[in-house]
Amino acid sequence: MQHRIVVLGAGYVGAIAAGRLAKRLHREDVAITLVNAEPDFVERVRMHQLATGQDLKPRPFSEMFAGTGVELRLAKVTGVDVDRKTVAVIDANGAEELTYDTLVYALGSGWNAQGVPGTAEHAYEIAGRPGALRLRERLARLDAGQTVVVVGGGLTGLEAATEIAEARPDLSVALAARGGLGDWLSPKGREHLRKVFGKLGITAHEHAAVTGVAADRVATADGTAIPAAVAVWTTGFAVHPIAKVTALEVTDTGQIVVDGTMRSVSHPDVYAVGDAAMVMGPGDKPLRMSCASGIPTAWQAADAIAARLTGAKLPNVSIRYFNQCISLGRKEGLIQYVTADDRAVRAVLTGRLAALYKELICKGAAWSVANPRLGLPTRRHRVTQEQAAAGSAVEATA
Repeated sequence: MQHRIVVLGAGYVGAIAAGRLAKRLHREDVAITLVNAEPDFVERVRMHQLATGQDLKPRPFSEMFAGTGVELRLAKVTGVDVDRKTVAVIDANGAEELTYDTLVYALGSGWNAQGVPGTAEHAYEIAGRPGALRLRERLARLDAGQTVVVVGGGLTGLEAATEIAEARPDLSVALAARGGLGDWLSPKGREHLRKVFGKLGITAHEHAAVTGVAADRVATADGTAIPAAVAVWTTGFAVHPIAKVTALEVTDTGQIVVDGTMRSVSHPDVYAVGDAAMVMGPGDKPLRMSCASGIPTAWQAADAIAARLTGAKLPNVSIRYFNQCISLGRKEGLIQYVTADDRAVRAVLTGRLAALYKELICKGAAWSVANPRLGLPTRRHRVTQEQAAAGSAVEATA
């Protein structure tokens, strides 16, 4: 019998994990099913571009996975039973259950309203394509002089504010940050960020915790009302809620607790990757939700699954950070170099060269989905039946 591997979610990490497993394992030995609600790959790191009217290159999975042996199942995941080893899905034909031997959970995350009143009703988000397209349509209807307020001073907020300001110089763009503008950056990084904000005419409301969103304004903790024809909410991500209602061991935020190979500490037949996993990095600090964190977890999980099924040596790779890549519109960028545990150092790259660097990173991330072995030679290994049948129990007691 073939070993059934089901991968849930085809964002960067899920798609890479499925493709890498297909490159590692012999097709006669495994059946790899990738479950996703959409038929094409979404470049999540470009949603701010999509929102401002730019058209992104189509990347259909039918082309990306052609000839790989990965079966794409277009369906929405509605539940996971880790004790029965089944996944509940619904598609155009109705509800169904998929059975697995190994599950890769990569359902990722969405926007996080943080429980702030009015956010769900009035704010826009760019955590996924539907939200970005909704914001795109709204921005297209704004008249000159109207105000857009981006809430959140992290990477997503900075990219959204600068992209909107560059694409629509006729609008009044502001950013509301809980702390100082780019306060986690190095002095050179902060200086460049303020310079770009000044050139683009973006107003920065610093130390302004937003406590409410209305149809025409946002309110801050000190009682200030900031006019906002459109409020864009970018205050972080919330993980997909399904894992939290399973028997998996999860954190308070719903992330699945995993070991160094991305394997669930409570259910050894389940691996979690990307935003769905609580992964400890250098300095015993949790990795932040990001593409930079997620892709290495996909490599680690796929290689660990392949090793366990074929009796090979388990991978032992430390996941670390090198830089934070921030686009500031199409013409400007900021590359902040960091320590292994993501703390800013003095060195930065700025300007057009940084914008080009970030663009290459984005293109490389999309390329890695279709080339999960990163251009390295492919050698598919045979699954050892004893390993496939007893691997989970052996590892659980080892």
